[in-house]
Order: sequence, then structure tokens, then C-alpha cells
Amino acid sequence: MRIRTIAAVGLLVGMVGGAGGQTGSTQAAGGKRPMTFADLMAMKRVSDPQVSVSGKWVLFSVTDVSLEKNTKVNHLWVVPLEAGIKEQGSRIRERQVTSGGGESGGRFSPDGKSVMYSAEGQLVVAGWDDAAGTVGVGRAVTSLETGADGGVWAPDSKHFLFVSDVYPGCEARGAGVERNEAEAKCNAEKDAAAAKSPAKALIFTDLLYRHWDHYLGEKRSHIFWGSVEGASIPEDLTPASVVGDHEAPTFSLSAPVGYAISPDGKEIAYVVNLERVPAESTNNDVFVLAVGAAPSSAKKVSTSAGSDDGPAYSPDGKWLAWRSQKRNGFESDKFDLVVMDRGTGIPKTVDIHLWNPPTERFSGWVDEFVWAPNSRAIVFASAIEGAEAVFAVGLYTESGGHPTFVRYTLDGEYGDLRLVNVAHDVMRSEGERRLAPTTTLISTRMTVDHPAEIVTNHLGVIDTVFTSLSTDKILGPLQDNDTCLTHLNDALVGQLELSKMEPYWFAGANGTKVEGFVVRPPNFDPSKKYPVKFLMHGGPQGNWGDGWSYRWNPELFAASGYVVVMVNPRGSTGYGQQFVDEVSGDWGGRPYVDLMKGLDAAEVQFPFIDKTRECALGASYGGFMANWVLTHTDRFKCIVTHDGMYDPVSAFGATEELWFNEWEFRPLEAGSTKEEVGSRKRGDDVVEQGKAARPWDFYGKPAGEDPFRKWSPMMFIKDARTPTLVVHSQRDYRLDVSQGLQLFTALQLLGVPSKMLYFPDEGHWVLKPQNAQLWWGTVDDWCDRWTGMGKYKGVGPEKNPMMSVAR
Repeated sequence: MRIRTIAAVGLLVGMVGGAGGQTGSTQAAGGKRPMTFADLMAMKRVSDPQVSVSGKWVLFSVTDVSLEKNTKVNHLWVVPLEAGIKEQGSRIRERQVTSGGGESGGRFSPDGKSVMYSAEGQLVVAGWDDAAGTVGVGRAVTSLETGADGGVWAPDSKHFLFVSDVYPGCEARGAGVERNEAEAKCNAEKDAAAAKSPAKALIFTDLLYRHWDHYLGEKRSHIFWGSVEGASIPEDLTPASVVGDHEAPTFSLSAPVGYAISPDGKEIAYVVNLERVPAESTNNDVFVLAVGAAPSSAKKVSTSAGSDDGPAYSPDGKWLAWRSQKRNGFESDKFDLVVMDRGTGIPKTVDIHLWNPPTERFSGWVDEFVWAPNSRAIVFASAIEGAEAVFAVGLYTESGGHPTFVRYTLDGEYGDLRLVNVAHDVMRSEGERRLAPTTTLISTRMTVDHPAEIVTNHLGVIDTVFTSLSTDKILGPLQDNDTCLTHLNDALVGQLELSKMEPYWFAGANGTKVEGFVVRPPNFDPSKKYPVKFLMHGGPQGNWGDGWSYRWNPELFAASGYVVVMVNPRGSTGYGQQFVDEVSGDWGGRPYVDLMKGLDAAEVQFPFIDKTRECALGASYGGFMANWVLTHTDRFKCIVTHDGMYDPVSAFGATEELWFNEWEFRPLEAGSTKEEVGSRKRGDDVVEQGKAARPWDFYGKPAGEDPFRKWSPMMFIKDARTPTLVVHSQRDYRLDVSQGLQLFTALQLLGVPSKMLYFPDEGHWVLKPQNAQLWWGTVDDWCDRWTGMGKYKGVGPEKNPMMSVAR
């Protein structure tokens, strides 16, 4: 489980050989073939674009997967920003510029002369030739025993911030070089002693002693200040005397980088959670510290009770912005945008209005954001109806105050946003050519039928007054044509028959409008009937959308002859915060109704669906929902439940991020505040905002008044009949492996056809290539067996006795 007038801006976004039952030999229309697991692993994984100081080049990361070696290796590549750059008469395309054992996190120095990146556990700096677009031989600029990662340049191109996992107890007295050297020596000695000792036991004195897939042990992440000269030991800016036994920056799977440096190089901002029990709190805060000052002089500037993260200074240095949530303990609260005037030190939430009606506010999350080059606007990404779109909001208007609009591209999923000013021809009058600095967006973009590539989109001239009238809530882009800079996967994708994702809408629980999606199989024939893989997403505050996945890939699920159906039930992002809120405290209620009604609607709207051969599959919260479906309906031929919650009571005591279950299992009440009580329609209740939920709070109460038992698949397991594949991993500390073991034990004792796939070396996700190959092969075989597909097609009960099990 975790599982956001147009006077202000003229911006915008104006398995080898067939683990899925396919060998790749079947040709589809136009000579294309269905995708295989081997194809999925052969895709190059593109991410993290960075623009050179000159604006001529984009540096980015590419991950290559070797199924044979069971490895993933990352290297840095470059591509010219403008397609016209040529070398020896030929247009330059993307090319690899590093070739070591693995390089990532490439960052251009502010003076444009160097590139910093992570390699072999340290930070490396190499010369950058801007004319040729090449990276020179690198030299390590850190040598800490505890490693270094996440380098961020200071404006002087001589210093940088980075993170390292250190022993808080190694903090030394004094200041300066001697202190830094003493701490580095202490950390090295402790690492050596730990490696040498045969005793590997750990002692815990507080909570959050393990996280996601690892035990924290004695080390904590700290932020350091380093020098490219390499003559001095880096300085710890967040020692234990300042942050205690906490991580700095606070760990997050999806938040932006947790530290930044001001444009004048005089101040840094970082994120840390100083709550006494961080396992129960999401109250991350933003602190600022003057460069060269004592770490103890850091000052908290955020004021929200919830999470504040992703600090970013405006290019002119006047502002510091970050993302902010209002409610502590709720990791899926709405992410707002906060901007602080550094002169006054007063933070203010950016009040994003819709264009029509102007009094209505934008209800989406700010998932990531980037400042416009002139510091007068911010561009951000946000989920909207199955897409991750790009929006722009101005920070100034003619009346001098509030932003008045957003604009967007509603296609695919955008991420890794970067902005650069480029001179473009913007007007021609009586033959006169006029050039102006227009803003270009550089980002990654992916769709359900194509993995991520680097794209550009010209946003227009900042501060141009746009006077067109519109009845739309959100103004559309002036132009929404992307220019694709990279083409690393085009050749392979061109061989495959991949379907577009088809959206459909239906009335869910309480008549609420809910969205679903369908992906058709290769060689599709509308006159035929196809079995269904019904996918249920995790989170629960996540969503299915028009994006590529290397884990739960709809195209690969469809490749072996299935229609893939996906529904975004209550809790899904991209449909407003109230829709998100309505899963909390109601895990098996409205979301379950939404899912079943969504499948009902798909069966009606898409007559090629064979509703007698449907399998339900889910992971994380989707795994919980698979368990809930297992115990509440017999409509499916089979179930696949991956790392799902089976017993919320025992899951509470084994998880690490306690805030999640303490929020999600609060009982429902009408309205979340006194002002809201009675204001919501029946069925729109949300969780109470007061006391965190713990299983013992409900001791002695009926199961219907205890959310931990009310929403427990274990309480209903005696009703399970559907053949079920249970998948769970030993190192999943969000949902302990005992959840899968308990479920499998119950199914076996009840005589329900079942199988368990156990991974001793994976966490919440199956990430190792050969493990993923086994996962896909096992999952697809289970679905094929119970729907009569693949090698089981045409096989009767005498050769496939499992098909004859009474249900």
C-alpha cells in the first residue's frame, strides 16, 4: 500500500519466450505480434531528464534489464533539445555517455562545465563538453564509508548537498574539519565492526524499526555539505543533536527531493519529521538553514499539521515553495501548493481557481512541480480522470494577488518536469520576424501502449494576456502536440500489437459517476467472446491510468487472449479529494460496490466479454480487495491476491507505517468536522478526524462497530469457494508475509483449490527480473487453467481435474 483572464501565464501545456502463455510466434494484424514477458524486460526504462545550462542538451537515465544475468543496470544518456543539432552531417540522436557499473542521478553544474552523478556508492564529477555533448572521465568527490547519493549542486559549482546513511551516535563535539574527520572515522569503524561481528541481532527501542523492505538498524539518513575539491571531509548538516533519531530528509516513495539550495547559495531547505513516534505521524516539516551556520540554527518554516515536502526555491530567490497536506496521519490527503515570501517568512497556500466558475477551486493533487524561469508561475503534474496531466498556475495577476487559472494536457502520464526558456519565432507582422523567449517543457511521457520517452512541449510566452472566453472548467492548451526527443523503444514497440486504453463511465455506489477502462487483446475479433482479467489497483489511494507499467502491465495481461478490465473505485486519485476520502473507513463498502458495478457495466458495454470466464487480480489494497471478493461473491472463475491484507487485526501489529492503518480503519461518521456534519448526502460519510484507530479500542463491541473486524476477509473466509493463487514476499513489511500464509492455510483447510507463490527475497513488489518472470508465468498459468485458455484450451475435466471442482 502504499501503498496529486489568463493574464498570469501564457504557459501551457499549450518471461523468456512467453511467460504469459504467448511464444511471440502468432502474428497479429499488420504483421505485428502479441507482447511477451521477454519484450517487457527488453524495454529501456527512461527517466530523470536534466537540461544543460546552455539549453542545448538533455541528460537522462536509462535502465537496461538483463533477464539472463538477473540484473538492472543504469547509465546516463544525452539527446539534443533541438532536433537540428548535427554532427558530421547527420542529426544527433540519443546516445549513451557513461558506461561503468551503473550511473544515475546525473546533474549539470551551474557553470555548465561538469556533470555530477552517483556511481559505485559515491558521487562522481566528470567534465562536460557542451559543444560535443559528451561526458569526460569521472573522479569521485566523496569517499565516505557510509556512501553518498542524491547530489545537488550549489550555485558556485564547487559545493553540493547529498545524503548518506550514518550512525547518529558518531556525532562529535566541536566544529570544523576535526569534527568532520572524527565522525567519518567513527562511522567507518562501526561499519567495519558490524561486518566482522557474527552476531546480527538488532535491538529496538522505538517504532518504525523496519520500513518497506529493510530493517533500519542503527543508521539514519543525514544531509551533508560537500566540496568538489575533495580536500575536506563533508559536513553533516542534520546531526543527531538537531534531528534526534530521525531520517533527514524524511523517506518517501513518491515525494520530490527533500532538500534544495537557494539561487544565491546562502541557504538550504530540507524536510524532516521530528514527531516523537514517526511511525504514527506524517507531519513532515520544511526547515531552512543558512549555509555555514551551526546546524542547530535551522528554522522551521512550514506550519501545516500534515506533511510538507519537496522544497524548491524560485529562480529569482524571492520565494520558497513546497507541497503541503492539512491532516496529520493521512498520507493521501490533498497535496496543496504553498509559496513563502522569503522576505516576510510568511507561507501562503496557492489558491488555484477553476476558470469556470471562477469561485470553484481545483481539487486535484500537486504531484510534482517546477518553477517557471521568470519565477512568475509554477507548472505542476496532477492526476485527472486516468491521466497524469500538466498544469500551469500564475502567481501574479493584474490585480496583484491570486492565481486565476490552470491549463492542461489530458493525454498519457507526464512526469519528471523541467522548464527552459528558448528563443522562438512567435509573431510575424508584414514580413517582420519577431523572436521572444518562450518556455519549453521537457518531461517524460508514457501511455498504456508505449513506455516512457523524453518529450518537449512549447508552452508559449510567459505573461502573455489571453483574452479568449471559455465555458470549460479548465482551459485547454494552445497546442498539445508533443515532440518526442528519444526513441529508444520505438523499434521494439513497432513489432508489437498493443491496444489503446478505452475509458467508460457508469453509476457506482450511491449513483456516483465512476470511470473504468478496457484493453482489448491482440488479434481482436469483435464477433468472439473473450475471458477477462479484472485488475484491482492498490493504494487504496492510487489509480489506473493511461501509463506504462513494468509490474502490472495491462498489455501483457491482455497478450494471451484476455480482455483486461480496470475500474477506479472510491479512493482513486484524479476525481477530486472527496472521492479519495470515501475509501477510508469503508474498505469493503462503496469501493467494492463500485468495482462490481463497474464490471457489470463493462459486460453490458463490451459484448465481446465472456462473463462466465472472469478472473479477479489485485495487489496491496487490490490484494485486500481480491480477498474481499473471494469471501463475498462466487462470480469469478479464479482469484489472484498479491501481498494483500487478510486480517486487519494482526496486520496492525506487524506493519511499520502505523499511521496508515490508524487512519484507514477509523469508523465512519457523517462529516469529518462539526461544520460538515449533516452537510453530506447519505452514503458520503467519511472517517472521523480525531482519535487514531487501534484494534483494542473496539474490544467488546459487535463486529459491525469494529472496523478491523467489519472489513476483515478472515471473518468471512468460510464463504470462500473460488480457486485462489496467493502471492506474498518475505521482505514485505507494509503487509507482513503472515497475511498471505494465514490466507493460504485457511484455504487449504477449507478445501478451496489454492496455490501459494512465496518469494523469500522480495518486498512489496517483485523487482528481480527472474522472480518477475516466475510471477508472470505462475499468474498467467493460474488464470489460463481456470478459464480454459493457453495450454488448457479445449482440455476437459478428465485432463484438467481442477476445472471440475464444484463451486
